[in-house]
Amino acid sequence: MKINKSYLIGLAILALIGVVTYTSGLVKATEKKPESPANHKSELGKISYPANAPQLGAIKVAAIQEVNLPVSEAMNGKLVYDENVTARVSSPILGRVVSSKVEVGDVVEKNKSLVVLDSPDLATAETDLAKAKADEHRKKLAFERSKKLYEHEVIAAKDLESSEADYAQAAAEARRSSLRLRNLNAVGNDNGNFALKAPISGTITDKQINPGMEVRPDAPNPLFVISDISRLWVVIDVPERYMGGIKPGQKLGLEFDAYPEQIFEARVDRIGLALDPGTRRIQVRGRLSNNDLKLRPEMFARVNFFTDGDKKALQIPNAALITEGLYSYIFIEKRQGEFQKLKVNIIRKGRDASYADIAGNTDLSKGQRIVTAGALLLNSEAASHAQ
Repeated sequence: MKINKSYLIGLAILALIGVVTYTSGLVKATEKKPESPANHKSELGKISYPANAPQLGAIKVAAIQEVNLPVSEAMNGKLVYDENVTARVSSPILGRVVSSKVEVGDVVEKNKSLVVLDSPDLATAETDLAKAKADEHRKKLAFERSKKLYEHEVIAAKDLESSEADYAQAAAEARRSSLRLRNLNAVGNDNGNFALKAPISGTITDKQINPGMEVRPDAPNPLFVISDISRLWVVIDVPERYMGGIKPGQKLGLEFDAYPEQIFEARVDRIGLALDPGTRRIQVRGRLSNNDLKLRPEMFARVNFFTDGDKKALQIPNAALITEGLYSYIFIEKRQGEFQKLKVNIIRKGRDASYADIAGNTDLSKGQRIVTAGALLLNSEAASHAQ
């Protein structure tokens, strides 16, 4: 059989094309694919980097801290004086300031002189005491003479009784004048100057006098406030709905703008007996120690009421959180260079971006390392690989 020469040439060309195509496929199959900076795993939200990846320089991790579970979100509170160790000192008599012995911030002991007043009222009180004592002495002598005369039947009984009554009245007047001076805490002054003294030991926290100023016993404001500021109260107005979770002795955590990295502890001391009808809140008072004197009365605080027992929460920095719609996420470190996205449930917002994660998340525990810086980078990488 005679074969067409052109037909054979066509078959040869087709065979050659097939060989070239097959060989090209083998070469491509054996070529090594370049590694990508981030190798996305099949599991959603998981991302890993090689040890020398530049992205790891922007990622920081830290261990989660465990805290007591708060009763509610932080409430506003204010520091005030502990009234059990506070005295507001006013002048009991009319006078003019001669000299001041203390300044705001001075620590004073009990009975220390605070201010010297030129007081005519004091001079009058001292004169009254001297006159009363002289009258008492004179009537005492008269009573003793009457007793002797009566014993010798020189005078009648009614004269003795009258002399005794006069002496008793004089003695009562002398005692009244003496107690008046003692009440002024000025016993022994004889120059008309009155030294106003500290009734308790403490720190001068307020002073309202100047040299030459006239002072009155009925002035609306005290001249001095003395308090032991190592003991303070914190006052919180608590909404009615949280009353059931608060009790005396409960632990409080106080946060201040002046000390953003420190939490001060206090304890519930008193709970009010009635709600404010306008705000529907009840006043709760806590006590705290201020031995290092960092805190001052009238400072505002954010106050957390903590539960007792084993109810705990996990505290997460704000920089670790990623918000997507209604939900919040973090990245946990599974191992070196490998991270997993995890949904968390936020139960309260704390100081300057501090959050507490509810203690029911089985994938989180105390000491678990989470991404505290670079979470947005990881989330962007995870989203790009998910597409």
